[in-house]
Amino acid sequence: MSFDLTGRRALVTGAGHGIGAAIAESLAGAGADVVVHYGHSAGPAAEVVERIGALGRKATAIGADVTVTAEVDRLVDEAVGFLGGLEILVCNAGHLIARSPITEMTDEHYSKVVEVNLGSTFRTVRAAAPHLKAAGTRGRIVTMASLAGHNGGGPGAAMYAAAKAGVLGLTKGLAKELGPDGITVNALAPGFIGGTAFHDTFTPPAAQEKTIAGLPIGRGGTGADVGGAVVWLCSDIAGFVTGSTVDIDGGAWPR
Repeated sequence: MSFDLTGRRALVTGAGHGIGAAIAESLAGAGADVVVHYGHSAGPAAEVVERIGALGRKATAIGADVTVTAEVDRLVDEAVGFLGGLEILVCNAGHLIARSPITEMTDEHYSKVVEVNLGSTFRTVRAAAPHLKAAGTRGRIVTMASLAGHNGGGPGAAMYAAAKAGVLGLTKGLAKELGPDGITVNALAPGFIGGTAFHDTFTPPAAQEKTIAGLPIGRGGTGADVGGAVVWLCSDIAGFVTGSTVDIDGGAWPR
């Protein structure tokens, strides 16, 4: 058994930038061909595709709104058509949207946060599952939770935390449901991953510094840290790992 993913075919949602881009490039570095999904980042997604091509792997970028069923179905169909099949699905798409205290939260905000984080995972897995079943024991699903799903998140992030906790529950349920088909389903729960649009937008520099100072490992995380975990979970080495959550947080949880 090895970490070699040569010949595997992967779809990564939310891969136009940040953690998703790092995951796509890590999979390609291990030998996989990759479809790079993006929501609004067509330009950056094209750059990810170019970098994957430089690694000698096949790649393309496909845009879709992962909160809309028809768009997700099209995304998966186009991805499978381009790749010729599918062994790996990484459901990375997600967003805090905005920080909102519960007393000020609108129904619209609630729905957006749930749909882009939990709903997108549900829709993408539903569309991809038949193709992953055809892959047999090589079928892999990796979902993206968050440290917030464990500890409730920061100020104004209660609904985001709830949605990510929902991803954790969905992951465990899917592991039971899809296990008999040979598909493993695991979640990642990143903590502070620096250099991402998420923290650049929602975490002030002083708060970032305070967070890093409190981590036992003494540094912030990188996209490559997350990408490496995805490669492991999608490899033959992790074939007996399913229904698990891998915390990539430098020791932030539990404390």
